[in-house]
Formats: sequence, C-alpha cells, structure tokens
Amino acid sequence: MDSLLDFTNQSVLITGAGSGFGKLIAEGLAQRGAKLVLGDVNEGAVQSLAEKLRGDGFEAVAQLCNVALEEDCQRLVATAVETYGRLDIAVNNAGISHDFIPFEEIEQSVWTRQWEVNVNGVQYGMKHQIAQMKRQGSGNILNLSSMAGIGAAPGIAAYGAAKHAVVGLTKSAAAELGPANIRVNAACPFFTLTPMVAESSIAVHKGVDAAESVLSRGCVMKRLGQPDEVANAMILLLSPANTYMTGQCIAISGGALSL
Repeated sequence: MDSLLDFTNQSVLITGAGSGFGKLIAEGLAQRGAKLVLGDVNEGAVQSLAEKLRGDGFEAVAQLCNVALEEDCQRLVATAVETYGRLDIAVNNAGISHDFIPFEEIEQSVWTRQWEVNVNGVQYGMKHQIAQMKRQGSGNILNLSSMAGIGAAPGIAAYGAAKHAVVGLTKSAAAELGPANIRVNAACPFFTLTPMVAESSIAVHKGVDAAESVLSRGCVMKRLGQPDEVANAMILLLSPANTYMTGQCIAISGGALSL
C-alpha cells in the first residue's frame, strides 16, 4: 500500500461515526488498515457499522457517545487505549446544524444547543485525546468545522458562530501542542449532500434538487459536494505521512470562497 494512505495498526477514534462523513471515514480507514473506535449518539447505527466492519475482517469497536457529555468523550478515549493500547488519530466529526432563520429570530435554545454539541463536543473530545497523546509522545487530531467557520453564514448564524469556535480551538491547540508532536487541523466543507442537508427545511419543503440549486450558488463548480468527496479529502488530511501540517483549516468547497 502507498505509504501516504497506509493506516496499518493506527488506532483511530471517530465521533459521529454512525452516518455521513463519520461513517465514510470509518469505512475508508478500515480498508487501509486502521483499528477503529467509533462513537455516535445513535448507538444502534454505530454498533451496526462496527459489526459490519468486523464481518468484513476489519478491527472496530463502537459505543454510545453523546459528545455534549464530557464523560462520554472520556470513555471513548479510554476504550481506544483499553482496546488497542494507544490513540494515534482522533476525528472530532460529530455535529449538528439548524434551520435557516434570520439572525434576530434565533432562539436562545438554538444557540445553546449549537454550543453544546459543535463546540463543547470538540473541546471535550480534544481534552481527553490530547492527554493520552501527550503520554504517548505523538498524535493527530482532525476537527470538523465548515466553510461557515471561515466565512459568513447568512441564515445559519448560530451554526456559523459554533464552527468559527472550532477553528479557534484548532489553531490554539496546534500552537500549544506542536512541541508535543501532536498535530491539530480542521476540515471545512461546503454544503454537502449528507442527511443534514437532505433533512434541511429547504429540502423538506422544496425537494433536494431545489435545495442543491439554492445552496450551490456560492460554489464555482455549481453543485454541492458528494459525501465521499469530502470524506476522501479528510482521509488525505489524516495521512500518517502528512507529518508537517498543523494549525490548518482546509476548505473542501468546490471553489466556494469565504465572504
């Protein structure tokens, strides 16, 4: 296997692994030799994925993980260490969006929930991942931000604010942890045809095709990304051979520009 994509014996933790990007990354890394610890708030979905991967001859364990609860994030790291002896890679992928709504109409409950999952969930995960990686002397963390985290996010301001916070956490941790041989980067996808988009208010009321037409206007490729396109880019960012990249927040956007 090409060393750039060889994850043999790498212990990899992925949150939000039951669907979307998390599931695709898990499948892609398993095929490249990784040993997986998968977490998701939907325990049935993530256990089903782990069972399928084991049936295909790969190494994977799964457990319930609500990233808004620090104890769940801590348990996921502990499972990686208990199962595989170490934690080489962590992908803080779990997140939620919200319906398009004018800024002044966003209720406090929406802001609070965005912070609980999209910001606290990343911080809780990193806190315990970093502690373990420091004990080992190395590690690689990839956080899922968004184009909304590096530019304007009209209509989804609460989501955008949370994803900007993920960028801040990523850059601050990278600056702090470079001497410890721990790399921290973020992936910033544009709108992608994941369940999150398919279940958006635009798609529900006007159909997925109409939603794609509206949401892709800011993209030079004039289409939304396919989930596997984004997952493949994230796998490249995670490469064990990608040893000199840290503190970067990489747009995966089909040419969409931050405003």
